[in-house]
Amino acid sequence: MSDLLLSAKGIHKTYTLGKRSLEVLRGVDVELRRGEFLALRGASGAGKSTLLHLLGGIDSPSQGEVWLAGRNLATLGRGDLARLRNKEVGFIFQAYYLLPELDALENVCLPARMARTPAAQAEARGRDLLARVGLKDRIEHKPYELSGGEQQRVAIARAMINEPDIILADEPTGNLDSHTGEEIINLLCALRDEKQTTLVMATHDARVAGRAPRVMQLVDGRAQA
Repeated sequence: MSDLLLSAKGIHKTYTLGKRSLEVLRGVDVELRRGEFLALRGASGAGKSTLLHLLGGIDSPSQGEVWLAGRNLATLGRGDLARLRNKEVGFIFQAYYLLPELDALENVCLPARMARTPAAQAEARGRDLLARVGLKDRIEHKPYELSGGEQQRVAIARAMINEPDIILADEPTGNLDSHTGEEIINLLCALRDEKQTTLVMATHDARVAGRAPRVMQLVDGRAQA
């Protein structure tokens, strides 16, 4: 179908640790259409983060294929893969991964500058996004001057700066209190609804997963609907 954005078939991932092999994923299939919201659930070590990294092209599967926006990620060179990630995928991590020497606006604009968006255009969009996430008055603050919830809002704005087709969020509320976490989920859902962005969120929180129309459970490296 024309609205199929991402397709992962028969995904296996095995890591080699010295003389030992650790099989994390054992034949996972995922299909996502534009605007879908999928929650990935599972215990720690179930493979949620690994699957997100594979879907976003951060890592490669040991077996199987991942197709994103009509392109087989395995066939792309490093440069083409980096450009596809930069344009099509927005990543949100539990640990935020903001650059400490940059202020909020600079952190948000970084992916746009990497995409060679003109500086004035990137800054204007960055300011708009920071206002949208409630940080209009914090754009010149460095990460250490922001609370955990504020840092996560910066990370969300950064993920949206290039208007990606898909957002991959790895435990985005894991380091936040329940009230702030609820605000973050509300914000992600609102941005998804507005832009019809596909959202995949890894979470161990049943309340967070309950916001998603579709839930996939990872158990022993396999997916259960």
